[in-house]
Amino acid sequence: MRIGIAGYGNIGRGVEAAVTQAADMELVGVFTRRDPASLETVTGAPVYGYDEMTEMREDIDVVIICAGSATDLPWMTPELAGIFNTIDSFDNHAKIPEHFANVDKAAKAGGKVGIISCGWDPGYFSLARIYAEAALPEGNSYTFWGRGVSQGHSDAIRRIEGVADARQYTVPVEAALERVRSGENPVFTARDMHLRDCYVVAEEGADKAAIEEDIKTMPNYFEPYDTKVSFVTQEELNSEHSGLPHGGRVLRSGCTGLDYEFNNTIEYTLNLDSNPFFTASILVAAARAAYRMNSEGQSGAKTLFDVPPAYLSTQPSEELLAHML
Repeated sequence: MRIGIAGYGNIGRGVEAAVTQAADMELVGVFTRRDPASLETVTGAPVYGYDEMTEMREDIDVVIICAGSATDLPWMTPELAGIFNTIDSFDNHAKIPEHFANVDKAAKAGGKVGIISCGWDPGYFSLARIYAEAALPEGNSYTFWGRGVSQGHSDAIRRIEGVADARQYTVPVEAALERVRSGENPVFTARDMHLRDCYVVAEEGADKAAIEEDIKTMPNYFEPYDTKVSFVTQEELNSEHSGLPHGGRVLRSGCTGLDYEFNNTIEYTLNLDSNPFFTASILVAAARAAYRMNSEGQSGAKTLFDVPPAYLSTQPSEELLAHML
């Protein structure tokens, strides 16, 4: 499978690394809106201008779009999905139905497959939730993220006027997590479950009060949560917040039996040294699935809900049956 990478930030570099581990893939190149001459890839893969992508459509099987959900993916994925099989990691949960519809229209018109929201949440955690709810229909599901750096939320802060750089940590409320583990089946608001901890580098002369207000009132991203904003220097951000760890838990607590007498708790946990590099590995697996689905004649937008698990794997069916089932 011939892979193109659109965008070369943290996730783009992660995809580049993940493709080197995929024996069934090769990297055609990186496509950037920056000056291609200004980029040097880790593996030496060639770099092209973003507009050169369409000229190379016959050389690329799947484009993995490595861009932010706040302002880039809403237009980039539909634009490219009419030309290529595409993968993205769109993570604005509230706008996924709208994004899906836009990608679906473009991908069907072009006869391509576009798998959206292929990260670990949305993505692998979404699968954990649907499997757990199917097994325990009588119960409640809970998702806790962090403590870790959210790339999407950090990117959303950086888009605010006057912000030079930023990191946002999602922090679970430990007391809420323990209530779920105890089998209490509590009902939470978003604010009950998580805090958002923001470290922001302001541009010289920027209105810090306005930046803080813009962060705390941002719909979907920050407004539903208790949010702390700390202003730091670029040096402090680089030295103390340069890593990109993350992780989280999906839990389902529910009852089985005719009289609901048996209590059950499912917990799925991720602990990640690098959020973008793990996300990138999921994107690469999804690219394999998109290629296979399109080769069978499928088209339109998809999510991981629509992908047979075997299509994500490099292993042939007989190996999966012998060792995975």
